Amino acid sequence: MLKGAFGRIALTIVLALICGFVLVESGLIPANADATPSWMETWMASTSLDATLGRVAPKERNPVSLTDQNLLDGVHLFAQNCAVCHGSAKGDKSASPIAKGLYQKPPQFATDGVEDDPEGDSFWKIKHGIRLTGMPSFGDSLKDREIWTLALFLKHMDKLPPSVQQTWLQVQNWPVTSLKQTGQK
Repeated sequence: MLKGAFGRIALTIVLALICGFVLVESGLIPANADATPSWMETWMASTSLDATLGRVAPKERNPVSLTDQNLLDGVHLFAQNCAVCHGSAKGDKSASPIAKGLYQKPPQFATDGVEDDPEGDSFWKIKHGIRLTGMPSFGDSLKDREIWTLALFLKHMDKLPPSVQQTWLQVQNWPVTSLKQTGQK
């Protein structure tokens, strides 16, 4: 009886794998960036990300201290590396064409905010990126201190000191200035 139950379980698993393979190979699972994700895709992506962050995101305190200069540095890093996708202080109403065309839609932080996220989670997302989204890994292009500085800005972007807030309000996410426009080659 036990042998028969294991056989049925194994057969069910094999059939599920075959059905999954056929479904993927048939093209019935949308690959286009403008398709609405299925509930299964949404659940799998969010569950996997939450579990990964819970397991491997840094738990220690941000080594970059909360100073006006560090927040200002964070604004500048955000403007250079993040604003084209995650927006400016204007939020949703000023999303760039890149942000509007990405799948999954990147949150516009001035509207969607990440101030309640632990800084270690933001650090991990910036450093490692997020699979199957437009979020790239910055681990090879930014130093850990710069990533922590970005995480510090994100944590405090809703309560910036006036001088830093003024700089944040000047960040533009679009248009991206080309080398021709700046006269550089």
